[in-house]
Amino acid sequence: MTELWLIGIGTGNPSHLTLEGMQALKDAACVLIPRKGKGKEDLAHLRHAILRHADVTAKIIEFDMPERDESLPYQIRVGLWHDEIARRWQAALKDAPHGPVAIMVWGDPGLYDSTLRIADRLEPKPSLRVVPGITALQALTSAHAIPFNTINGAVVVTTGRRLRDHGWPDGAETVVVMLDGACSFQSLTERDLHIWWGAFLGMPEQILDSGSLKAAAARIIAARAQARARHGWIMDTYMLRPMP
Repeated sequence: MTELWLIGIGTGNPSHLTLEGMQALKDAACVLIPRKGKGKEDLAHLRHAILRHADVTAKIIEFDMPERDESLPYQIRVGLWHDEIARRWQAALKDAPHGPVAIMVWGDPGLYDSTLRIADRLEPKPSLRVVPGITALQALTSAHAIPFNTINGAVVVTTGRRLRDHGWPDGAETVVVMLDGACSFQSLTERDLHIWWGAFLGMPEQILDSGSLKAAAARIIAARAQARARHGWIMDTYMLRPMP
């Protein structure tokens, strides 16, 4: 593997694929697709649907994603997980055709995604190309028809873990939370906040809710649990801002 192309594909809607991303998939020698296990087959199926939508004829190579060891401290288990993913990439590509290898990255490769960090573990290191994609942040604000920021206001993009551990970020007028399986907004219900939440953004399964956090928190927790049970997986994002 001398060239590795990381192609942002948006949040699951084939229409999110940019013209640059579509052309990159057409020009790649092969496309590497992860299989994430039972109950998450949709994530591979969606990538195949995007390839069909773009009329891609490159060789498709699938590999099984490893599981994280939840008994280890967070930073250690994530690092070991990334090490194993890199090894599986290289093993899967042992008989790949010569030419660029494309990996389809949910959202954008540069925002709360570890594909670039995994690629840095490869030996020898390939030449990297990154094709940007539509992020969950854009999909969320578009779905709710709201601006990302207030006038001259600071925006903090963070994780649920940090929100639980550290509370509301100092100086932020708007907080966007990614990767929050624990619904950490519950730790802020004493504040007078507005929440805009969305799951499966841009997809036919899209679910939205918004309103006062005190009123909406229970609704969102229930909707999220039901959707995850129905689909076997969920990707959601939310934005918080003090009530006017």
